[in-house]
Amino acid sequence: MNPLKAFVGTLSTTDKNVVQKASQSIYDLEINSLQGKPIDLSEFKGKKILLVNVASKCGFTSQYRELQELHASYKDKLVIIGLPCNQFGKQEPGSSDEIQEFCEVNYGVSFLITEKIDVKGPNQHPLFQWLTTKAINGKQNSTVKWNFQKYLVDKNGEFLDYFYSITKPTNSRITKYLK
Repeated sequence: MNPLKAFVGTLSTTDKNVVQKASQSIYDLEINSLQGKPIDLSEFKGKKILLVNVASKCGFTSQYRELQELHASYKDKLVIIGLPCNQFGKQEPGSSDEIQEFCEVNYGVSFLITEKIDVKGPNQHPLFQWLTTKAINGKQNSTVKWNFQKYLVDKNGEFLDYFYSITKPTNSRITKYLK
């Protein structure tokens, strides 16, 4: 018998779930667009993915402009996904339509924006569970501290790094991964 299968067979159901999650790929996760349509993350295989929890009424909201610049400059090898979140200072109170209009009118955003989600706490979206949990992403634990925290995934779906809100999208700490 395969030693790994024998080992897994001895685990409790909870431990089996942890082992299953640890082998989960970001491409196995699901999230909906701002319009409510499913986004198949596996479509982005071969490109890096920059995931950013965003908000319309935050001191860092102007980073939408630099995110759009990155999108325009690196669209052949980078996918940017904005994930609206209202957990920090209630700074994303808008509806899906309001968020979409705000992003387009004020910043010309043409990169992907998802449905509004929780990035921490008991209702944390599975995508952010993957991004913030070493046991699942295989690399590093983190805590989402505020809006516009950024997570970078490589072209094979492997966790690369994360950056706090104060790191601007065009900072060399991020762009060094894109060259």
